[in-house]
Amino acid sequence: MGLFDKIKEKLSNEFIDIIEWLDYTDDTICHRFERYQNEIKNNAKLIVREGQTAVFINEGQLADVFEPGTYTLNTQNLPILATLKGWKYGFNSPFKAEVYFVNTHLFTDEKWGTKNPITLNDERFGLVEIRAFGTYAFKISDPGKFIVDIVGTDNNFTNFEINEHLKSLIATRFTDTVGEANLPIELYAANTTELSETCKEVMQPEFESVGISLEKFFIENVSMPEDLKKEIFEYSRIDKLDLDKLTKFKTAKAIEAAAKQEGGTAGAGMGMGMGFVLAQQMGGMMAPQMGAQQMPPQQQATAAPPPIPQATQYFYAVNGQQAGPVNYEQLGALFANRTVNKETLVWKQGMGNWTAIKDVEELKAFLGGSTPPPLPN
Repeated sequence: MGLFDKIKEKLSNEFIDIIEWLDYTDDTICHRFERYQNEIKNNAKLIVREGQTAVFINEGQLADVFEPGTYTLNTQNLPILATLKGWKYGFNSPFKAEVYFVNTHLFTDEKWGTKNPITLNDERFGLVEIRAFGTYAFKISDPGKFIVDIVGTDNNFTNFEINEHLKSLIATRFTDTVGEANLPIELYAANTTELSETCKEVMQPEFESVGISLEKFFIENVSMPEDLKKEIFEYSRIDKLDLDKLTKFKTAKAIEAAAKQEGGTAGAGMGMGMGFVLAQQMGGMMAPQMGAQQMPPQQQATAAPPPIPQATQYFYAVNGQQAGPVNYEQLGALFANRTVNKETLVWKQGMGNWTAIKDVEELKAFLGGSTPPPLPN
């Protein structure tokens, strides 16, 4: 070997490139290896660490992709680039190519949320608005596609840049999914796990179309206005309660509220009317006991109580629609909470026509004080 050949070999060995990227951040997804005029020498060393992928781009066109490992760059392991460059017999001089390192580890705890409330149509509550937020995790599954479709010429692409795009995509697909689910409104908050899995399946193809894999998707909370929450809780309680017991309870509460009104004729009349009803009920309960105490022992053993009278049932009109039937106490409770008023039309068995409450004798107690008859002449 001649002197010049030895000098040439020595210089070649001294100037063999080492292409690598040490990531000291937690948010960088893609980094372009910067070097003077993008020149790479023959037999340069490429080091790709675990959690990385190296992608070669030639004049904007995707070339070779390298998984973790150490490589000596030549025409044998750069087949696509060699074809693009037209190297039929190898190369000895430096060549130009862009090298991108893609971070392929899992990016976790990324936040998402609905910027605006989602409007849903519920069968019981009509149009309602909900909001939702949660977290998701992703990783780059196809580095070449990701660089071509998303990164472009960005030399340092971070997850902040892609998150804005992904969050918009998630919000759109989440809105479509919950709208098509057509669940009762209270079940959205109670079935976040199932809803999360469904949303992940719907969104996965959208992520994969740009080289991203959606690994995890969680809905942490589905919120709604406070007044709607109260309605749902009240509806749930009513659905579980005995309606007859609930009516009696509300009647008792109405009596208590009426009794607290000082100087109000309506409150006094309501208290008197309900008191009269309760007195009748208590009298009916105690009468058989008192009668039994006064009868001789022989009659107590043989006498049978009369049949319990059936409570009068009333139908009433609200907004032109027939409602009911309800008994006296229930109608009184409806009057107390202003569902009906003195002009409301009612009907019971035996009445020829619908009549206003104010004109039905036994219902006048709802109206308050009674009017005395005229003085005799």
